[in-house]
Amino acid sequence: MKYKLVIFDMDGTILDTLEDLANTANYALHTNGFPERTKDEVRQFVGNGILKLIERATPEGTTQEQIGKTFETFIEYYKDHKSDTTKPYPQIMELLIALKEAGHKLAVVSNKADQAVKDLCLEYFPNIFDAAIGERVGVAKKPAPDSVNEVMKELACAPEDTVYVGDSDVDVMTAKNANVTCIGVTWGFREKELLESTGANFIVFSATEIFEIVK
Repeated sequence: MKYKLVIFDMDGTILDTLEDLANTANYALHTNGFPERTKDEVRQFVGNGILKLIERATPEGTTQEQIGKTFETFIEYYKDHKSDTTKPYPQIMELLIALKEAGHKLAVVSNKADQAVKDLCLEYFPNIFDAAIGERVGVAKKPAPDSVNEVMKELACAPEDTVYVGDSDVDVMTAKNANVTCIGVTWGFREKELLESTGANFIVFSATEIFEIVK
């Protein structure tokens, strides 16, 4: 096989989480006295972790204390509402099963909170992933390569045997920083042109194309 390990981003790559993220963000904003945001605005705010999402969604001049309270509201609400409308993207489950049956190791590395990543993998992709890592205190989040490097070490795979699949410029930069190949997907939260301009090695329009690249 060309690549032994396939690491996926979560939001915008394997799971369509945008509506639940937008609904939760707006609940947190409204609860803390801030104007709500459109789903398209939230689409542009995500990718660098929830705290950065809140910083971007709150009005200019919001204090760090207010941002912190809004962030806490988001985290508490999302625990119970992360699966209200979330669903796998078309052909993703079939892709993951095919890759697993072909002998590839599979993992998730996301800037989403670590427990949410693990919960969603268990709910939507039971017994599929060999490792699943989200944002954790004391570990640099993407585009830092730390979590990707951690997964490669855990699963005993070298960078040349690894491919990272994601939907954003953050994912492309993460792959570059970890010295692994990057596949950019066009069905997520960012445009194809951004993936091209940031230097994704491959750009795909369907999940079946991923299998052809990595097999």
